Amino acid sequence: MKFTLSWLKDHLDTEASLDEILYALTDLGLEVEEVTNPAARLADFTLGKVVHAEQHPDADRLRVCKVATDEGELQIICGAPNAREGITVVVAKPGVYVPGIDTTIAVGKIRGIESFGMMASEREMELSDEHDGIIELPSGEVGDRFIDWLAENDPAKVDPVIEIAITPNRPDALGVEGIARDLAARGLGTLKQYDVEPVPGDFPCPVPVSIDADTLDGCPLFAGRMIRGVRNGPSPQWLQDRLRAVGLRPISALVDITNYFTIDRNRPLHVFDVARMNGGLRVHRATGGEGLTALDDKQYTFEPGVMVISDDTGPESIAGIMGGAATGVTGETVDVFVESAFWDHIQIALAGRALKINSDARYRFERGVDPAFTLPGLELATQMILDLCGGEPSEVVIAGAEPDHSRAYRLDTDRVQSLVGMKIDAETQRATLSKLGFVLDGDMAQVPSWRPDVQGEADLVEEVARVASLTGLEGRPLPRLTSGVPKPVMTVAQRRAQAARRTCASLGYNECVSYSFIDRASAALFGGGDDATMLENPISSEMSHMRPALLPGLLQAAARNQARGFMDLALFEVGPAFHGGEPGEQHNLITGLLVGRTGPKDVHGASRPVDLYDVKADAEAVLAAIGAPAKVQIRRGAREWWHPGRHGQICLGPKKVLGVFGELHPRVLAAMDVKGPAMGFTIWPDEVPQPRKSGATRAALELRDLQAVERDFAFVVDTDVNALDLVNAAAGADKALIEDVRVFDEFIGGNLGEGKKSLAVTVRLQPSKTTLKEADIEAVSAKIVEKVTKATGGILRG
Repeated sequence: MKFTLSWLKDHLDTEASLDEILYALTDLGLEVEEVTNPAARLADFTLGKVVHAEQHPDADRLRVCKVATDEGELQIICGAPNAREGITVVVAKPGVYVPGIDTTIAVGKIRGIESFGMMASEREMELSDEHDGIIELPSGEVGDRFIDWLAENDPAKVDPVIEIAITPNRPDALGVEGIARDLAARGLGTLKQYDVEPVPGDFPCPVPVSIDADTLDGCPLFAGRMIRGVRNGPSPQWLQDRLRAVGLRPISALVDITNYFTIDRNRPLHVFDVARMNGGLRVHRATGGEGLTALDDKQYTFEPGVMVISDDTGPESIAGIMGGAATGVTGETVDVFVESAFWDHIQIALAGRALKINSDARYRFERGVDPAFTLPGLELATQMILDLCGGEPSEVVIAGAEPDHSRAYRLDTDRVQSLVGMKIDAETQRATLSKLGFVLDGDMAQVPSWRPDVQGEADLVEEVARVASLTGLEGRPLPRLTSGVPKPVMTVAQRRAQAARRTCASLGYNECVSYSFIDRASAALFGGGDDATMLENPISSEMSHMRPALLPGLLQAAARNQARGFMDLALFEVGPAFHGGEPGEQHNLITGLLVGRTGPKDVHGASRPVDLYDVKADAEAVLAAIGAPAKVQIRRGAREWWHPGRHGQICLGPKKVLGVFGELHPRVLAAMDVKGPAMGFTIWPDEVPQPRKSGATRAALELRDLQAVERDFAFVVDTDVNALDLVNAAAGADKALIEDVRVFDEFIGGNLGEGKKSLAVTVRLQPSKTTLKEADIEAVSAKIVEKVTKATGGILRG
């Protein structure tokens, strides 16, 4: 939103300086983005008077001038054709920067004669494109600053241009009057009040207007009037200067007037050439397929439901967005119809996006204009057209009615302290709201029609605090709820996630943070991709489903890295996965992925491809870090995306799975475009049992001073018997005494027979009370043989 300082002062009676206004705007929430102050670059130019001028002895087009300045008489060489004795000029003395030619003036010689300055033209000072001669001023005293002369005689040339950022909730600040109202409430002046006098009509309007019944929700009010006998020439210089200052190109008086009210009062208007219309105007919805060449000379085709303004021949304007070229006004226009309407902001936004049109009218209507100013805006525009273009106005024709946006909220003057933390007395609060246009009736504040953003009591508090300035807030530490050292606030799940991240990072993994959305095909590879986890409005087709696991995101990251030449990867992620679309149908996961080799190749041959034992060790380290029990079981039976013979489930029992590790299935890697093999692990931290003690102290260290005993056993079992089943059976023979069972040998063939193998294990016995005797060892050994025989059908190898 751009405006000039003089434009602002049309609505604000103020003595505040430019810097004070700029600071107040930003502090009020209307952030100043840029200030263009022409006076700043012209501050060093002064007025002078040519007291003598003569021909340069060595140049036909140069003159040697004696110029009276505030520093005395200076000799200046000038080539302008109008350089002559007696004129008042603008002087740039040595050391002055001239913006139009990007030069700092210095003393120099021109054809052998010294020159001590320069007499400037308008183009050299970036005031206009005029450069046929130097500036001649009709008045002014020698030594006066040129910017002071401009401020008095041609203020538009030194009028600062201010640009502010408008947040979507402040449509009232899209008009200069709304900005002035905020500054007046802050105390930087007084808001000027202008009465809107209705312009009486001299004849009935020959252009009827109507709104279709199904369009009243998008256009509740449509009004206008005809003005005949206008003269649509150039607009006056003051209006052209203002429009140019804010970046608009003056076109003609009628168009410039509508643009003026768009900026001045946030009231977009449109003017139709009646001679180029057929019949009345009807506001309706497009059926689809209709077309229109708009004022930007582009052809637009309407989708069904877009609001348009049509005459008897078809669409003539895109409602609330842009008029049509066919009925646009020209220099030959004599009779016009001035339209002022109120449009629904959501429907204007949808239509503008569908048609890809950006215009000042759309920008304002989609944010919200003042519905109560629809008819007053028409009256003001009518009066300005009569003043600048002449003509005879008709009576106003109206279709629909102004929508009722009245609402009131209770002003609780104590809530400023509780909500904002500022102490503002009640009378100041009420005065602030009154200056902002609120009507107070007791404790109820009636919201003005131009503030659609105020929707509750808290918004009243915000307005009071905003105008009072939030810089007045004093920082105060929150009081402690308890004395002493506060208790930890992190939950067990949060502490586990933190420990898992640190452990994975210490193991050499790089953390990934991937989207929770993946494509259907990738989700289906990991047990997802159903309708329950499908998004209604996905960002793209590649993010259509909630992820069922973290592995798809890690594999996609690995594929992208491999495509760029990074083949050896260690990635991990901690986050949620989803097994349904309802709240709570999610679970936390810790997932790691190893791809490629353990390190770069070297002369020692230490580099090797990663294997499942690498991820097994990493998974066990993570489980230990998050507090999982040390004694676990390794079982098979994981989901289908794991290699069927190269994986293991980490369990506390048949139904308590803490995690899974192993090689990923080649079919999955091929579908994800990952060059394998790839090893991974997934841990369910929520399945890890909660610690029995919540304190931070560790249990006492138990050191056993009794000698441990190890015994080796070799069993002949069927080849389809898992070694884990044998280990678990042996360990269960005496859980108090048996500390560890390890497989150290497997033998197949020889005299064992077809379908048999030999598994050898070492059993470590650790007594805690007395030293083991031979009889005790033999008794435990018998139990081990019995348990293994019962569980696996194996026999002790002789």
